[in-house]
Amino acid sequence: MADNHFDAIVVGSGISGGWAAKELTEKGLTVLLLERGRNIEHVKDYVNATKAPWDYPHRGTKTQQMIKNYPVLNRDYPLNETNLDYWTNEQESPYTEVHRFDWFRGYHVGGRSLMWGRQSYRWSDLQFEANAKEGIGVDWPVRYAEIAPWYDHVEKFAGISGSKEGLAQLPDGQFMPAMDMNIVEKDLAGRFNEHYKNHRKMIIGRTANITEPLPGRTNCQYRDKCWLGCPFGAYFSTQSSTLPAAMATGKLTLRPWAIVTRVLYDKDKKRATGVEILDAETNKTYTYTSKIVFVNASTINTAWLLMNSATDIWPDGLGSSSGELGHNLMDHHLGVGAFGQVEGYEDKYYYGRRANGIYIPHFANLFGDKRDYIRGFGYQGGASREGWDRDIAELSVGVELREALSEPGQWTFGMGGFGETLPYHDNKVTLDKTRKDKWGLNIPAIDAVLRDNELKMRKDMQGDAIEMLTTIGLKNVRGFEGNAVLGRGIHEMGTCRMGKDPKSSVLNKWNQVWDAPNVFVTDGSFMTSANCCNPSLTYMAFTARAANHAVDELKKMNL
Repeated sequence: MADNHFDAIVVGSGISGGWAAKELTEKGLTVLLLERGRNIEHVKDYVNATKAPWDYPHRGTKTQQMIKNYPVLNRDYPLNETNLDYWTNEQESPYTEVHRFDWFRGYHVGGRSLMWGRQSYRWSDLQFEANAKEGIGVDWPVRYAEIAPWYDHVEKFAGISGSKEGLAQLPDGQFMPAMDMNIVEKDLAGRFNEHYKNHRKMIIGRTANITEPLPGRTNCQYRDKCWLGCPFGAYFSTQSSTLPAAMATGKLTLRPWAIVTRVLYDKDKKRATGVEILDAETNKTYTYTSKIVFVNASTINTAWLLMNSATDIWPDGLGSSSGELGHNLMDHHLGVGAFGQVEGYEDKYYYGRRANGIYIPHFANLFGDKRDYIRGFGYQGGASREGWDRDIAELSVGVELREALSEPGQWTFGMGGFGETLPYHDNKVTLDKTRKDKWGLNIPAIDAVLRDNELKMRKDMQGDAIEMLTTIGLKNVRGFEGNAVLGRGIHEMGTCRMGKDPKSSVLNKWNQVWDAPNVFVTDGSFMTSANCCNPSLTYMAFTARAANHAVDELKKMNL
């Protein structure tokens, strides 16, 4: 076999790309895994994972130079010196904002699987059927019964801790023992669940932090340093989980510093033949051939790649025949909620630094609840005690201040909403042919805004939070609302949506590009709607399912 030919090529090594590599190699295929950035090796390259705040020159904060170099990252929490090299260099890889879109990216092996929030939730048929019932976008070509076995499959391997609750809108899964709520959360959840009679429910978050050991991985140590890379492998990432499994087969080749510039396409066979890459270090061009291609470059970059492919056949790119490639861009809108003070627990504290919180699942427009908009939102949050950096306005420096700050402060509880964004055709990604990146490649232009449905929803996301916290006894409850912009959820979805009809979708029900059935897209771009809960578990399940289908089709000589 030529050293540039493989059974399968996987573009992108993040959450879904890592899963594609694992599933395909374990089914016997030789796989080339391409990553546009540098390699980060598990444990060895987590250089800051055991550092304390005083080990950093600026105590882990951001500098004026960092603010200048990373203006987009500076819009929210990610910009700091503890893991700056995990985030994309904005000067080398710019993008055009037709409207503001906060695009937070990681170009390295593992992608954002190293920095993700790890909240992991299944969808139910309430979500898979919503588009069809409400006449929004296109209908999902699948239902929960088809995906449930694949949720089982990925949960068992990834390791998801959580509690079984029997909720119609949030199916239970194959869970490890749940993390504990702290004393205040337990008491507040008891009041909450009693008052709302389970029409609304406060539960512990379902997270990809393991609470029992898995092969090669140690259970969570409650350090809350996940985004530095975990030397214990206590949370699911490509490095801790799928990449070692794929490597163990002896059938994986990993190539970092490989910017995939186009999928190669044979117009006579109507099949992809491989990919072309640009070496990010040498600027040399290489081609690799394969029987199938999995595109997992993340939603915006996946759209960009397909738009640059087969343009001699389709001017707007491979998969554009429906007119939907690049359209229907979604994210979760957030930055709105409420917080307040909790009295009566001055002699209570909690164990460690739990990398998880509480979750209140979607309840708006469900089970008899009716609003003046469609879809809904959930909340993530938790209770904690103020720490050493709280404001003590009445004290000056000296012994009194030192003694005061050595004791825990006031108990507070807060929660922020995650709202669903509808799949609007006009929320889109296009190619900006007037600007180029460091490597001379045209960059993506993002044009997406929140619209009336989401803006109405945001009012309730704050109002309901204030009402609920007041009802369960918090004091000095205050609402908050940040910028109503997309991108901040870091849950980009929808630019290559799946559907039942090639005239209105980019992919079929097996994540195959209608125009090239040996090209599979299983990152967030395949999503047909957004739901309001974190989507990564769904990417994993659909990726495993698509890989299984791809191998079956190869055996049948259909690809």
